[in-house]
Amino acid sequence: MLEMVGSLTASPWIYALVVLSVLLDVFLPVLPSGVLVITAAAAAAAAGAAVGGAGAAVAEAGTRVAPPGPDILLLLLCAAAASVLGDLAAYRLARRGGPRLDRAIARSRRLTQAQERLGLALSRGGGALVVIARFAPAGRSVVSLGAGAARREIRKFLPWSALAGLAWAGYSVGLGYFGAQWLGATWLGTAVSLVALFAAGGLAAYLIRRPRRTPATS
Repeated sequence: MLEMVGSLTASPWIYALVVLSVLLDVFLPVLPSGVLVITAAAAAAAAGAAVGGAGAAVAEAGTRVAPPGPDILLLLLCAAAASVLGDLAAYRLARRGGPRLDRAIARSRRLTQAQERLGLALSRGGGALVVIARFAPAGRSVVSLGAGAARREIRKFLPWSALAGLAWAGYSVGLGYFGAQWLGATWLGTAVSLVALFAAGGLAAYLIRRPRRTPATS
């Protein structure tokens, strides 16, 4: 992954690859979109450091050094936008899926529980479940498909999806970028950042699966 991204960091194709990966992993959760975003952000940090060092070396000659890495802000925007678009695609697909898809979802205990919990959260004016699920493995897929299959109102789902996409993109890009800066080595920063990403995913999965407390009845 590091070698593949390293060969693309000087090309605009890195943004297309990030968008495609994040967009599709709502349907194929096995795609390493988080790994790709973190690795690209780490490459951006390493490129920025390299440009700074090279700039000092060639200052006397007046040579201009072009930054070879991706733009960190554009990378963040691409990841966040692709996340929201992927959520909407899954939502629309499930909403228009018809009886056959409804029956398939009804047979899935995980999707049925997600529908119930998401409906309760949105009816109470909150959608923290949407944000938390974005970090859990396959949680984004379950919540987006569940919201569409349950015909939840898009105006209640979309703002939370946007917040979830921005939070996930900011967390992933921040991990890769600052991890590489602080640890001073691209491979080490990327490795530590990936551990932090998977730890957040494990915590999110625990919070989603944790049984809800029901008020005691007298």
